[in-house]
Formats: sequence, structure tokens, C-alpha cells
Amino acid sequence: MAEAADFQGTPSPARRWLRRTGALLAGAPLLAGLMQLPAAAPAQAAGSDTVSVALDSLSPSAPSDGDTLTVSGTVTNNGKQAVTDAHVDLRVGSLLGTRSEIDTAARHSDDLQSSLGTEVGGKYTEDFDSLGPGVAEHFSISVPVDKLDLGQDGVYQFGVSLSGETSTQQWDQVLGIQRTFLPWQSSEADTKTKTTYLWPLISTVHVTAKTGAGELQTPVFQNDDLAKEISPGGRLAQMLALGKDLDVTWVIDPDLLASVDAMTRSYRIQGAGDTTTAGTHQAVAKQFLADLQDAVTDKEVVALPFADPDLASLAHNGTSVTGSLSHLKDATDVAATTVKTVLHVTPNTDFAWPVNGAIDPSIIKVATSAGADKVIARSDSLQETGGLTYTPSAARPIGGGTTAVVADARLSTAFQGDLTQADSSTLAVQQFLAQSLALNTQNDKQRSIVVAPQRMPSASQAQAMATAITALQDSNWSQSQDLAAAAKAKPDPGATTKIPSSSAYPSSLRKQELPRTAFEQIARTQDKLDNFQVILTDESRVVTPFGRAINREMSTSWRGSGSEADSFRTSVESWLDDLISQVKLIDKSETKLSGRSATIPVTVQNNLVQGVSHLVLRLTSTMPTRLEIGGNPYYEQPVEVSGGHSQSVKFSTSANANGRVEVTAQLYTEDGQKYGTPVRFDVKVTEVTPTVMLVIGGGVLLLVLAGFRMYTQRKRAAARRAEEDDGPDEAGEDTPDAPGAPETPGTPETPGASKAESPGDTEDTDGPGNPAAHGDRLQEESVARSRADDPEQPSDPTPDTASESADPSETGERVDR
Repeated sequence: MAEAADFQGTPSPARRWLRRTGALLAGAPLLAGLMQLPAAAPAQAAGSDTVSVALDSLSPSAPSDGDTLTVSGTVTNNGKQAVTDAHVDLRVGSLLGTRSEIDTAARHSDDLQSSLGTEVGGKYTEDFDSLGPGVAEHFSISVPVDKLDLGQDGVYQFGVSLSGETSTQQWDQVLGIQRTFLPWQSSEADTKTKTTYLWPLISTVHVTAKTGAGELQTPVFQNDDLAKEISPGGRLAQMLALGKDLDVTWVIDPDLLASVDAMTRSYRIQGAGDTTTAGTHQAVAKQFLADLQDAVTDKEVVALPFADPDLASLAHNGTSVTGSLSHLKDATDVAATTVKTVLHVTPNTDFAWPVNGAIDPSIIKVATSAGADKVIARSDSLQETGGLTYTPSAARPIGGGTTAVVADARLSTAFQGDLTQADSSTLAVQQFLAQSLALNTQNDKQRSIVVAPQRMPSASQAQAMATAITALQDSNWSQSQDLAAAAKAKPDPGATTKIPSSSAYPSSLRKQELPRTAFEQIARTQDKLDNFQVILTDESRVVTPFGRAINREMSTSWRGSGSEADSFRTSVESWLDDLISQVKLIDKSETKLSGRSATIPVTVQNNLVQGVSHLVLRLTSTMPTRLEIGGNPYYEQPVEVSGGHSQSVKFSTSANANGRVEVTAQLYTEDGQKYGTPVRFDVKVTEVTPTVMLVIGGGVLLLVLAGFRMYTQRKRAAARRAEEDDGPDEAGEDTPDAPGAPETPGTPETPGASKAESPGDTEDTDGPGNPAAHGDRLQEESVARSRADDPEQPSDPTPDTASESADPSETGERVDR
């Protein structure tokens, strides 16, 4: 306060005037001599870099009749000499009639060569005895607005300067100045501008495609950065706290809501390699969502497509890749559901928002392909060509039932850059308000103006935005309006509606776009997902997290982070590949067939939590003339495997010739798409096996032994018959009927028998004691056994072993490979 300065030992204005007058009189001879020298540079220029003036606050930002304006800031001596008799003054400059004049003045805000304006003077100054080198001093001056001698309504230049003397320039001069703008609307304007301010709640990508294996599918986050953003003091927490008291349109990325909602339950943070750690910010997430629900109650909420896809990248590099546009449609469809589920409000999904509001015909075509019929553009893209002397309303019909809602470029870019310092924030606020008032005073027509700031303002930028919006809401020239109402406002007939050509699209933005290779990788990942989901019994466990991950791969937030975007896409595809590989065929070693027909088992392993079905296992012989499978070159069987189990599928085979045959096992989906990698193994076909040879050899031996015995027995029998026939003739006198003839030795007496019997005499009978019959029977049995051990032929009615079921074995069956 100027009044307080007198109590700090600083001279009063009257005393200071006397001192200045004395110094001038004493220096008169010196000045006369200097006048004879060549002209020197103005004293003001000599001190242009000596002192810097920072304007930290100006309140109220847009004063009206009866207000007191308080200006505070800091002056810093950047020179090597002390500044004596220093004093801070307020200065009122000229009235700026156009928005372009405001732009020009802002570029020269600290230029001492420009007009300094009229010094307010009097007691509305602050004095310092001395300002040493490197010394900074704070100042604060309050002045009633009626002391500023403001005239008609409009925008005035307003400056704060520091004047003083140095040891080499011992006269009072302006050593530093900072200009800003003072919007002056003394009373309610006859016509107020309807202003729509978008308040974006958007973040970067945080959630990966990975989920836990349990029923809850615990999400895995890339890092814990989102927790920092939503914690008290974080960027998003400040955006929420500031926005809840403002008349703004909330523009929300549903991915942010889904991510924070996931944090309210169990979640994991990705660590090094495959490690994860438990997330611990559930309470913070719950509080953030509760506060957001309160903030958006009865407010307009516009939902962007899920993960805020980069429309320009898609239009310029993605449309030539099959399926790319379908992702935009999917992201749009899920947006409304997500917002309604988390915030319990129904959002507006009719708006598309290209990066920086830059458009061309291809961007408009893509933006409206998913159902949006309103595109948020910006006036530095859709520039006026009709020579209008005023800023037209935002709504422009651009054909095909589409409306371009053109945000004002000056107002939309007012809070970009580094606003962490109070002086830069104050200047941004004052320039924003000045542009808004200048726009309103252009004519007496009421217009609808839209402000679309940067997508992810920093905390300091958001604070400056909130200060400006608050001042605008309290001003006498503006009133708030929803975005939907602005889009429906009557367009200015003279406003341009011609969409700029593709060549006019800024090259700086093109350099940040996702390349075509990114969309090709996205398409490849989607193809794998489509093939994988067919076999799942609960496809939502995979389709939902991966579908959202693919949406995130197209996010606008990847601009300027190309390597991070590549890494994210690769991680999504790699994780999907890992899941797909959990359903696979078990490798087999060489298989030997012990006959002409046999059964070959092939094992399918499912390491997923859920079961799989709709799979077909095909077993193919590379040499069907040697080995047939199911009577064909290949044979297929359906496969169903429970989660965490293996299943053996058995195939009947028949061999036509000896040798080695390569067999391929391959899984297919029911629609004929290959699934996973094939398994190849050799089948060794041996028609006569060692076992069969042993059986045959045994049979031959039995035949030889039986033949030898038969030969011996017959030889002995023949010898006995010869002896019996030759005996009586040699005796010459013994006859069976001779009375008193002796009995034949060794002949038993058998009642009723006409003659004695011996074992060798039964060869021609079929009785059990007949050696010939016994040998024949042994030979037949040996031959039968030999035939039973022969390898099966295709004509054999049944396999040599009990037939094995071709049906899948029970879940968890262990199969030897």
C-alpha cells in the first residue's frame, strides 16, 4: 500500500520532488556540456535490461465501477549498480481497439521503447531508498478504479514500472516495465457473448492388457503415476477441485474413469520383468470418483471415444489398413456405457475432437464415421476467408449433416506454455480477458464462442484457466453456455464453411502422428485376438481387456512419445501371444507301430484358467501310401479341454508298408484357421516285429520236434511189425494152433482180445494215444499261433489288440509321449 510506504522510511512525494529538483539544478552545467557531444542512445534504452518487473497478481482481473484495483509483484535489480531513489508506478496506456492490437502489445510487454502510458502518480506508488544489485523487492499498490481515469469501455494497456537512478545515470528514468491489459466494462453490456469453456479431464495410458488369473482378473498398471495425478495436489485432483465451481463443459476420456475405477479394487503395478507389486491407493481412487460424481451432477458431460483415439493419425495413416476404423466405432460404443456406469450420468457422445482442432477432409470423414455429427475444430485451422470484421459464432454447417464447432484460437491457446511463475500466469489471465472483451465489443450481435484448451493442462495452467473463467463468469460482458447449445446456435451467414485441404494440415502435427506401421501392428494383434476368442468358453475375460488395450494403442496421448507407443503395442501383442501359446500340442518323440494297425495318441494341453472348445485336431500322414490315418491321408477330431488340464486325442492308423513316415499334428479352429504351431514326429512302421518272429520261430521248432518224434515212433513200429512177421518162419515149427505151444513172451492176457496190443500200433487211429494224430494237432496249433502274431493287414477284421476308444480321454489324463 502506498500509505504504508511512508512508515517504512521512504521519502514522501513532496520531499522526493524537492530532491529531484535540486539534483537537476546541480547537474545543469554538466548537461550543457553533454549537449555538445554526439547524440547518445536514450537513457531508457540504457536501462532496458537493468530491472525486471514481475506482475504477480492483479485483482480484480476485470474491475468495474466502484472497485479498488490491487496490483502486487516483484522488482529485481539485474544490473551491477545499485538503483537509488527507486519507485514503482502504475501506468495506464491507450485503449486497444482490435484483437490484433492486443496481440501486438503482448509481444512487447516489457519493451521500454514502446509507449509507457500515463503515470497514475500521487500516493499510488511504492518507494525504495535503494535497490542493490541482485536484490528483489516485493511491492503492492491499491488504487480505486476511478483514479485511473478510464474512459469508454474496452481494453486498456496497463503497466507497472520501476524508475530510479544509478551511479552512472544520475537522473530519474524508467529502468524496467511490465505491461498487461485491463479489461474495462463499467456496467452490464447490452449484448453479452455466450461463452463455452471445455474442461478436459484426460490422462495418458496407464493400464496394460495384462490381468490376473483369478476370477476378478486383477488389472496390471504400467506404473503408479495415475495415483499421483488423482492424489491431493496432483494434476487431475486439482483439475477436479477447480472445475467443480466453474460453469464449464466437462470433456472426459472414459479410459480415465475405467482406470481409476479399477484402482478402487485390487490392482497390480508392473515391475521389472514379469514381476508385479500390489497397488495401495484404493482409498484415493474412491475419493476421486466420489468427488467427480458430485462435480458433474447437473453439468454437461461430453464423452470422447474410449482412450481418446488420434483421429488425425487414423485418417492420414490408418484408413488404408483393414479394420482400423472398426476400432474407432468400438471405442465410441463403449464410451457412453463407461461414463454412465462410473459417474451415473448420461454423457453426450456426439462430438469428435481432433488434435488442436486441426481438420481436413479426411479427418472430418473419420471423425464422423463412428456416429459423431459434430467436430470440434479451431479457428486457426478453419480460417475466415470472407473478410468478416468480427469473430463469428462457433457453429458452422460443413455439409453432410455435420457441424463444425470452431473454437476461438486466441482464447484456446491463452494458457499454454510455462505458467508456473505467478507473473506469467497473471499476464495470461489478463490477455485472455482482454481478448474476450475485445471480441464482445466488435459489434452488437450476440455470438456463441467456444474455448477448447490443450487436452492435458498442467496444474499451473489449470489454475490460471480457473482464475480466468471465474473472472469471466463475474464479468459484465460474458455469460456461460453449454457446448450442445453452442453447436445448435444459428451460424453466421458470412462465416466460412470450407474445410481446408490436406496440404494445409500443419506439418508439426503430422510429425507426431502414429505411423502406418502402428496400425498394421494393431491389425495383426486384432487378427490374433479374433482367432483366439473363437476357442474360449468365456471370451469376455480376454476380449474385453485386449479390446480396451487396442483402443489405448491409438490414443492421442502418444503424440510426442513414439518409442513409448511402440513399446506399449509390442507388450500388448506379446502378452496375447503368450496367452495363445498356453493352448498347445505336447511334443512327441518317435512312435513305433508293432503291427499293421495301431492307435496314436496326441496330447493337447490347456494352461489357461478357462476351458477351450471349438478346436479341431488334425493328424496328417506325409506318406499315406505307407501309413493311413483313419483310412485317409489325414483325420480330424474335435477337442475340448478344461482349464489347467490336458487331453489325449487318439487316432487309429493302418500301415501298408514298412518304413519311417513323418506325421503332422495341427490344431485348427472350427472355421478352418490354424491355431498354434504344429507338432511333427516320425512313425516307424515295421510289418514283422521281433515279437512276431519269436512266435513264428517257436512254432517252427515245435513242428520240427513233432516231426522228429513222429519219424522215430513210426520207425520203431515198423521194426516191431517186421519182428512179428519174421518170428514164426524162422522157428519153422511153432504155430499158434499147435497143441502145447509156448505163449509169446510179453503178451498180456486180455479177455476177449484176439491178439495182444502195443503203443506203437495206434498211429493210424484217432485215439488219444495215437502219435500221428497228436503230432498233427501240435502242428496246427503252432501254425495258428504264428498267424495270430503276424502284423495286421488292412483286410484284417480287427486289430491284434483290444481297440482303443477314439474319444477324448478324461480331463487330466496323463499321456506317455
